[in-house]
Amino acid sequence: MSRDNLYRPNVAMIILSSEYPKKRDVFIAQRNDLTDIWQFPQGGIDEGEEVKEALFREMEEEIGTDKAEIIAEYPEWISYDFPDKIAKKMKPYKGQTQRYFLLKLKDDAKIDLATKHPEFINYRFVNADDVLNYTAHFKKPVYETVLNYFKKEGIL
Repeated sequence: MSRDNLYRPNVAMIILSSEYPKKRDVFIAQRNDLTDIWQFPQGGIDEGEEVKEALFREMEEEIGTDKAEIIAEYPEWISYDFPDKIAKKMKPYKGQTQRYFLLKLKDDAKIDLATKHPEFINYRFVNADDVLNYTAHFKKPVYETVLNYFKKEGIL
């Protein structure tokens, strides 16, 4: 397996409320398997699926709505390694390579975590500067990089 194949292709989303740009709080969700961990919604890209197709499919699967508009996209793939405990469950992958999108919920979006295969038990909107206080240690460098990019662009 080549190095590129060791990283699972994935989409990730930083979701802003429908009150953006007036409010710039971001959506984070509490995992149902690691209840002290909060994260951005994310998910795998199926073979043959376009990145933006996967984005809206995963959004619907994870938070019960796909009613959002894309504000911006991080300009490159960004990767992280799984901790050993998670890597054992995710074989043959050693990590994920992701495309990040900044999205704004539409006014009629209704978040519903009781999806077909629930991954989250709770959610909240927090100030972008506070996100890293909630997230898993192994995702922090990626989150920080992407959040800082959108901040420097003046859109977060």
